[in-house]
Amino acid sequence: MKRQYWFYLFFGLCSLLSASCGNNPKPTEVAAVAPAQPAIMEPFRFHKLIEVSPGQDYDILSWGRGSKTIGSFIILHSDSAAKKYTTTTGDLDGDIVDVYNSDMDMDGNPEIIIQAKGTDTLNYTNIYAFEFTYGKAQKLDFPKLGKSQKQGYRGNDNFYINDGQLFREFPIYNGSGKDTARTSQKRLLQYGLHNNSFTVKQLSKDSTNIKTGKPVLNSPVKPGATGTTTASVKKTTKHVIEKKHKKRRRRRHVSDEEE
Repeated sequence: MKRQYWFYLFFGLCSLLSASCGNNPKPTEVAAVAPAQPAIMEPFRFHKLIEVSPGQDYDILSWGRGSKTIGSFIILHSDSAAKKYTTTTGDLDGDIVDVYNSDMDMDGNPEIIIQAKGTDTLNYTNIYAFEFTYGKAQKLDFPKLGKSQKQGYRGNDNFYINDGQLFREFPIYNGSGKDTARTSQKRLLQYGLHNNSFTVKQLSKDSTNIKTGKPVLNSPVKPGATGTTTASVKKTTKHVIEKKHKKRRRRRHVSDEEE
């Protein structure tokens, strides 16, 4: 009897173990969750890290309490190799849209360019540019738009870096006030740097009259007469011929009086 008792007890325990093993749920796969980006704490509003080279880092931040459109910016330069850390600050007008790194004059010294967008009716753009030489920042004066470049400008600038050069593109508008309308045309400018001064040239050719919104009809240029149209050449030739005729008439009139 004892043998039968232990046999049944052993058989019952094995059954319970096998049942419990069979009922265990399969482990669920947990999806990988990307770590959340750290939130920017007040009074800071914007932050971007630019790594120019290993050990050369630039942290650009904007900050200020009590206003969303006015404040200051900070450029924190970390030279971890030389254990040097410098700070560059300035007044900020507008919200920082983006920050760019370039070396337009190819002298090995990086330029940090801050683009800020204003909030008035023109949605203007402010640029704060610095060149860093041996950790020291030199402010660069960014050129304003010329008279012809300003025609039809209403902001909405798009800046980008291509082959180390800074480009600026913005749409052209017609009219003023409530009658302002955006055209399909865009103006493209290219900026360079020479002796710590910006250069600018317009790459696009305006094909729309800003006042009327109608296409501009370019007159053909006569070969060998750069910048002079055929119409102006004909007008100049006609003017010279008429002038010669007048001189001849005067001479005839003087000779008749002498006789």
